[in-house]
Amino acid sequence: MLKLGNVTHDDVVYDLGSGDGRIVIAAAKDRGARGIGYEIDPALVAQATERARRLGLSDRVTFKQADLFQADLRQATVVTLYLGNDLNRRLRPKLLSELRPGSRVVSHGFDMGDWVPTQTMEVSSNQGTHTLYLWVVPAR
Repeated sequence: MLKLGNVTHDDVVYDLGSGDGRIVIAAAKDRGARGIGYEIDPALVAQATERARRLGLSDRVTFKQADLFQADLRQATVVTLYLGNDLNRRLRPKLLSELRPGSRVVSHGFDMGDWVPTQTMEVSSNQGTHTLYLWVVPAR
């Protein structure tokens, strides 16, 4: 997801539904980015926060217990999602209104309805082949 989103040290990655924090942590550790993970489950937020602390990344990443629909996305340059078709489609208006033009949205496995992706990528894992989707927020 980070490769498809072309994440660099200049980016601020927001992971909506961040779970155990692996995407935000990888963005900081492997790509030098900063990031915020939004997760509704307090146990997962605590787990991700502790993992970031152990890895010495607490100055680059933050995890917040919050409803992803309440997240302020204006500072993000890349948003990652692994949510499902329904949530992706419900999030689409928020993404398009809050993200700056040129910001990237990367989804694992789920599309955004009639918003045609800029690029797709097939990846293989132990669980099979998965499709990743990339969208670039258009100019207003």
